[in-house]
Amino acid sequence: MNEKTLMALAKSISWFCTPFAVPTLGFALLFLLSYLRLLPWSYKILVVLAVFCFTYLMPRMTIYLYRKMNGWTLREFGAKEKRVVPYILTIISYAFCLTLLERFNVPRYMSGIVVASLLALVLCAFINIWWKISAHMVSIGGAVGLLMCFGELFAFNPVWWLCLGFILSGILGTSRITLRIHTLGQVLGGFFLGIFCSFIGILYYTI
Repeated sequence: MNEKTLMALAKSISWFCTPFAVPTLGFALLFLLSYLRLLPWSYKILVVLAVFCFTYLMPRMTIYLYRKMNGWTLREFGAKEKRVVPYILTIISYAFCLTLLERFNVPRYMSGIVVASLLALVLCAFINIWWKISAHMVSIGGAVGLLMCFGELFAFNPVWWLCLGFILSGILGTSRITLRIHTLGQVLGGFFLGIFCSFIGILYYTI
């Protein structure tokens, strides 16, 4: 595989594994794979749509518009000093989503998914002042942490899902390093921060 093909593959993996997808994916899996699948479809669709709008669609749109207004390319936009406003915009959107879920009276272990994501965003924004941690790896680390937490809460063995999660994490981390966007330390730091935030957001918030 030549370098051009390798870089294109790495970009595709990074795009597909966007950090904004984790909350929506978490809610969708809960509604499909747990006893929550017994809930009315109208309620499930409403909740997933609300999460999708405020944790995926709204942040991506506002960040895209902010980048275009400043005339930055994607590579220029990757500089840590240019990530401050995107972090703030995303934190506001996630906070609004959490407020909305509280109005829907969703169980705390469900809204804990957004709490974990919000905590990860705040920590990433703080760390970003000094160090460019990988937000992509924070998100996939958070997804792995969610599997561990829900395995504990619902008393099921997620070992095969965890194997898949670790494999995907390795692929994503490799792609971020291949693109020269992050170092190995930034990738590993992001992954373990994501797991930590999931444990705090799900287990602590639920209890």
